[in-house]
This record gives sequence, C-alpha cells and structure tokens, in this order.
Amino acid sequence: MRFKDVFSIIGPSMVGPSSSHTAGAARMGRVARQLLGSQPVKAEIVFYGSFADTYRGHGTDLAIVGGILDMATDDLRIPDSLKLAEEAGIQVTIRTGTAVTSHPNTAKMTLWSDSRTVEVIGASIGGGNIEVLGVDGFDVKFIAMYPTVCVYHTDRPGMLAELTGVLSRAGINIGHMDVDRKQRNGEALTVIEADSSFPDEAVAEILGLKDVTDVRIVDLEGGESAT
Repeated sequence: MRFKDVFSIIGPSMVGPSSSHTAGAARMGRVARQLLGSQPVKAEIVFYGSFADTYRGHGTDLAIVGGILDMATDDLRIPDSLKLAEEAGIQVTIRTGTAVTSHPNTAKMTLWSDSRTVEVIGASIGGGNIEVLGVDGFDVKFIAMYPTVCVYHTDRPGMLAELTGVLSRAGINIGHMDVDRKQRNGEALTVIEADSSFPDEAVAEILGLKDVTDVRIVDLEGGESAT
C-alpha cells in the first residue's frame, strides 16, 4: 500500500473546476514533458472515457497542454495554454478514443522533439493525483508523487542488481520499482520511485552501465530534468 500524504487528502492548488479533470491532467502533461526532456514540436493527445466526454467543458485540454508546456497546476496561464502552444510553434492535435481503459479519466500523450519521441498513458485518479499506466509501450506504473527514474535497457541477468547498487551507493532509498520487457533478452524499462532526488552523478553512472540505452527523470516538485 502506498503512503497517502496531505496532498492526497486535500488536493492541489490549481486553476480550473475539477481536481481530476484539470489538476490531474496538468500533472500528466508535465510527466510527458519531463520524459521527453524538452519542449516538444508536436503533441498528440487522445482522451478516453469521461475525459473524452467532458474535456472541453472542464478545460482538460487546456490543463494537459499547460502541463506539456511545463506549467504547474496553479499556473494562471493554463486557460491560455492552447494559444501559448501555438505561439511556441507546437503542433497540438486533440482527439477522443473509444478503447476500454482501466480508469475513466485516461489520456494518451505522444510528444515529439527534434531528436526524441515519448508516448505516455496516464489516468487522473482523484484529488489531483495521477497514475502513469504505460511509457513507450511498456506496461509500467508510477504515481509521479516522488522523484522517479526511468531506465531503458536490455533485459539481462544482473541488470537490476547493478542499477539498485548505484542507487544504494548514492544513498537513495527505493520506494517503488516496476519493470517490463518486450521479450526475454530484449528491450526493457525499469521505473524506480525514490524518497529523494537523483544526483547527476548517479544518473550518469546509471547511463554508463552496460546495456543501458537511456535514462529519464520525472520530478514534478524538483522541476524539469532529463538526460
């Protein structure tokens, strides 16, 4: 069971009418932005379930685009986010989907930069809280309430031991870990939520491990960070 802090109980400071449809959506957008590592040139957003039915009236589209622009939940610019994205040269496409999802407030965000693409599926689960349900086709989950590292690597014996060893030497306590792989000895993604931020030295050491291809950081409290 995950620990519920005060944020989970009283909800976030926010712009908009609904913590689920606006604050949660903004946090989801920021997660996708941080995983991309830079401002995108193109963004495609697909809303499912109740998001698809009510996103215009609740401003969910404005909130999620605000998050993609790295705006916090209480940023007063959120109502103008679509206009600001256009002014920044970001091509935004918003549509609805009919796929059956595990939560009614679900969205899929695909972002493109000049050098990287990221796909994130997430759900707004109430009170401004979110759950990421998938990243780049990997079935991994995290809540983005704590500093999170996403490590792309080849599936092989000893990889997780080496990865957790780096964090142990850096004095980082692991709160949650999830792993998924495309196939045995194929592409894999390990997601670790920690009690503290990841020092640049630890991130560099992880990136230097054999068979690690990429490392990305999500830290909504600490700001945008990625390698």
